[in-house]
Amino acid sequence: MGHPGVEELWMRMRAAREAGGANQASPEQLKRHRELAALCPAFTPNLLELARLLLLTDEPDESAEKGFAEIQHLLGQAVHASNRSAPALLELGHFIDGVRNTPEEAELLFEECAASALRTVEGAWSALLNLWTMENRKETLEKALKLGATAERLFPPEASIHADVARARRFAALAGLIEEG
Repeated sequence: MGHPGVEELWMRMRAAREAGGANQASPEQLKRHRELAALCPAFTPNLLELARLLLLTDEPDESAEKGFAEIQHLLGQAVHASNRSAPALLELGHFIDGVRNTPEEAELLFEECAASALRTVEGAWSALLNLWTMENRKETLEKALKLGATAERLFPPEASIHADVARARRFAALAGLIEEG
């Protein structure tokens, strides 16, 4: 049997979710999530959900430290499998800070998470600015101007999004929506 496809992974994850509660896992739910993690250790949504459920659930006959070690392993695996995505970094940072009580390490994870998230926001906003500017209608140019003003407050002057903001302003000025300047 080959590696399961994306649809099968999500189907198995839905089945695992349905086997227990959202905030208190059943033994069957944990079993299904663990089986899915073994089947596909790179399926980050399952790793994050299993870690969250384990943190909320007291498993009988398991020491807290053993449970915490499993959670930390799952979160570390999620960070690695997701190529250090912001959501995975955030979850690991919360665990390192709140459970392991090592704020210095958590701070580094939160900083990396924030930088990653900001790069994503900048990319998405640049795409929106370009889309709205190229549509070149009053409504879309007004949306671009509003988003551009927010981008100017959020991103440092050297950020590449400022070129997109300037382009949107030029189009808005040509359309008579703002004064050139």
